[in-house]
Amino acid sequence: MSTISNLAMCGHDGSSVFRFSNTLASSFAPINYRVSWPIQNEAFCGSCLGQRHFRRRIKGRCVRMALVDEKVTRTKDLSRPSEVLAYELVQGALVRWSSVMDKSLPDPPTAVFLHGILGSRKNWGTFARRLAQEFPTWQFLLVDLRCHGDSTSTTTRGPHTVASTALDVLKLVRQLRITPRILVGHSFGGKVALSMVEQAAKPLARPVRVWVLDATPGKVRPGGNGEDHPEELISFLKTLPEEVSSKRDIINALIQEGFSKDVAQWVVTNLRPTGSPGSTPSGFSWIFDLKGIAEMYQSYEETNLWKVVEDVPRGVHVNFLKAERSLHRWALEDIQRIHAAEEVASEEGGGVEMHVLEDAGHWVC
Repeated sequence: MSTISNLAMCGHDGSSVFRFSNTLASSFAPINYRVSWPIQNEAFCGSCLGQRHFRRRIKGRCVRMALVDEKVTRTKDLSRPSEVLAYELVQGALVRWSSVMDKSLPDPPTAVFLHGILGSRKNWGTFARRLAQEFPTWQFLLVDLRCHGDSTSTTTRGPHTVASTALDVLKLVRQLRITPRILVGHSFGGKVALSMVEQAAKPLARPVRVWVLDATPGKVRPGGNGEDHPEELISFLKTLPEEVSSKRDIINALIQEGFSKDVAQWVVTNLRPTGSPGSTPSGFSWIFDLKGIAEMYQSYEETNLWKVVEDVPRGVHVNFLKAERSLHRWALEDIQRIHAAEEVASEEGGGVEMHVLEDAGHWVC
């Protein structure tokens, strides 16, 4: 288990999230491998992320990712409508590829980022653009999960579960002809990433790295009193009107209800100005489907994906990142099972590893 010191995950200015990049960046080391095309049965050589186990203990301050000269590498952001989910594709400056190009061309190495409950793809935007500058041959797929962000307007049938959400993302990568090399999911998104591994083989490269940020594969154990609980937050948001006059009123209402200022400020990022473009907004409306989100969170609590971890497929490496001050309780049983899975996975050609972010809270994305 590696320990990463002085990394605060909860920081809504986005700066603290960049410090996690030093750990994640170890996943982007290129090696050659062969992978099955997700649509056709052709094989091609690509670059991938297999990397030795990250077991260094990082002491003191963690240096942020150094950026290359922006004059040399400019990222490209491609936001597109989709039949499945709304998404944004952030590409490094050296990527010369799109899903409408010649289908015989291999896709560049791709990392997929999945937000948590009540989040959106925008939570990952600045972080992904930093990575695209550091790794200009990579592209980064940022997704609005069902019932969230711009995907709220897409037609998604119930049940709204971890499994159905994972299937949405698998359909999207097939539609885009993308073979992900890295999956990064925060909280609910972490279980979605594990469910993607469980449900599909061909749309995922081998090897593939999965990063599960502050989520366990099984039972969700809420924290103690005085901490922000997603279920309580969802219930309170249901009592608020669909349109509001100001973000400040919502922030004040959340704080008065007992939620932290950080969480209150983060929640209002889900408010969008009403009115026609170019005009002064008359108010704000929510860009999520709370009824569907409530079902998704219930599924998050109930879904058990330990089988994926304890019988990890060959070529899959699962990294768990535990926030030391998480609002979820990591039971000793959870940690022991992950450590036991580490030993088994190494013998079976897979990989499981545990990391801890010291002095870090849960709310990242």
